[in-house]
Amino acid sequence: MIEKIERFIGEHHLLSLATMADRLWCCSMFYAYDPQSISFIVASDEMTEHMNNVAQNHHVAGTVALETKTVGKIQGIQFVGIMEPSSDNLKSLYFDAFPYARVMNPTLWMIRLDEVKMTDNTLGFGKKVTWKREF
Repeated sequence: MIEKIERFIGEHHLLSLATMADRLWCCSMFYAYDPQSISFIVASDEMTEHMNNVAQNHHVAGTVALETKTVGKIQGIQFVGIMEPSSDNLKSLYFDAFPYARVMNPTLWMIRLDEVKMTDNTLGFGKKVTWKREF
């Protein structure tokens, strides 16, 4: 089932991220996807509200959604995972997707996906596809 989820992820580039520490916070982030680690690669300054939360609690949740008003076309994922500094070998993945970001020299982070639920109404109303990382 991860193949269908990865195909959807590959068609998009913006996720919504929710973090929690002293208070709940969310943000939108551009992402690149690494199928080897089943992770999103994102850029963010360490001084943001959401990264202050991640410093205290690295468990995150989020969504990637197709924006449509047609019920039969609704698709999207919900995910939970762990957010941590990205390894250097994943930098090229992010900068290949967003070459203009290289000039800003951003701090890159990896969101390791641990569980994903995809809603795909193209398969039937309310049809869900799920995936969980095996530890």
